[in-house]
Amino acid sequence: MNEPRAELIPRARFDAVLLDMDGVLTDTARVHASAWKRMFDEFLRARAAGESYEPFDIESDYKHHVDGKPRYDGVRDFLRARGIALPEGGPHDPPQAQTVHGLGNRKDQLVNEVIAAEGVRVFPGSVLLLERLRAAGIRTAVVTSSQNRARVLEAAGLAALFDAAVDGHTLLERGLAGKPAPDMFLEAARMLGVAPARAVVIEDAISGVEAGARGGFGLVIGVARHGNASELAAHGAQRVVSELGELMG
Repeated sequence: MNEPRAELIPRARFDAVLLDMDGVLTDTARVHASAWKRMFDEFLRARAAGESYEPFDIESDYKHHVDGKPRYDGVRDFLRARGIALPEGGPHDPPQAQTVHGLGNRKDQLVNEVIAAEGVRVFPGSVLLLERLRAAGIRTAVVTSSQNRARVLEAAGLAALFDAAVDGHTLLERGLAGKPAPDMFLEAARMLGVAPARAVVIEDAISGVEAGARGGFGLVIGVARHGNASELAAHGAQRVVSELGELMG
């Protein structure tokens, strides 16, 4: 059996691997990006009331203000970048509410509609990598800002391949700061009983690699699925791959 490439994730050096979900394990980052664009464009169009407006841009707005962050943080950061102030509202605001939470809930509604209609696609190599890590005695945790973590992993057939999970619900319940703060990854390491220096972080988002770098983890690997290797490296990734299969011999 081939083990994860020794030069990248040697068992003698690492006890755990902490992986983001959307964009690393599953092709749901594409779904999220599309939902963010649809939600914000609808909001901006209505706000413009017939005047011209600048649409939400997936290449810049998604990557720099939203990707990898907790849902409501993404809403706040994008609105702040556009100089727009809205009432905060609350988590139970309906999707049509013109509040931070209302916009976030509208985006979540759109994502769930796509997942229900199309299912979840797993990136090639995700299952194999997780199985080989575990066979090598390396523990695994999923660390995602999504509150749909359980549903997505079940749909993808990945739920049984993790020893621990930190998600959007964990963030709220335990008062953790979202990425790019390292809190979520540090909590996952604590749950596994592993020192950060003995753990690997695998992320595809700028906010995620920044979180790994700030947390003092032993290795931060960026997954550049969109030709953004240099950008991930500039924000904290010590190694960059284009797919998880590259981590295996």
